[in-house]
Amino acid sequence: MATVELRFSALPEHVRTARLVAAAVARRAGVDEAVLDEVRLAVGEACTRAVGLHQSGGITAPVQVLLIEEEKQFSIEVGDEAPRSTPGDRASGAPGEEHDVETEEDEMGLAVISGLVDDVEVSAGEHGGQIRMTWPTTPPAVALP
Repeated sequence: MATVELRFSALPEHVRTARLVAAAVARRAGVDEAVLDEVRLAVGEACTRAVGLHQSGGITAPVQVLLIEEEKQFSIEVGDEAPRSTPGDRASGAPGEEHDVETEEDEMGLAVISGLVDDVEVSAGEHGGQIRMTWPTTPPAVALP
C-alpha cells in the first residue's frame, strides 16, 4: 500500500493544486481515464468544503489529503479539524441564519460528492471530519517477453 500525504494551508488557491496532485496519483494507481474528471471534481469539492470549514471556524491547521493506493482500489481521504457537535450536543436556542447558510452549503457539497463517487464515507466529530472516497483500479498490463 502506497500513500501520498498532502497538507496545505486552508486557502482556496491551494484547492487546484490538490486536484491536480490527486488526478496524477489516481492515474498512476490505475484509476480508469474516464473517471479522472470525477476524481478531480470530487477532490476539489471535498477540499473546498474543508477550506470553508477551517476559515469559518478560524482554524489555522492545514487541510490534510491522503492518497492511498491499495491492491484493487484507490482512496482519497480529505480531513479537516473543524469540530462538529453531535445531534445531542447542540446548544439550546435557534440556530442563526448564517449557520443555516453554512449547513446548506455543506449539505450541497456532500450531495455533489455523493453524485460523483459511488463509494463515499463521511465522518465528523468534536475533533474534525473526514471524507473518504474510493474508486476501483485496474492492474497495469504486464508485457510478455
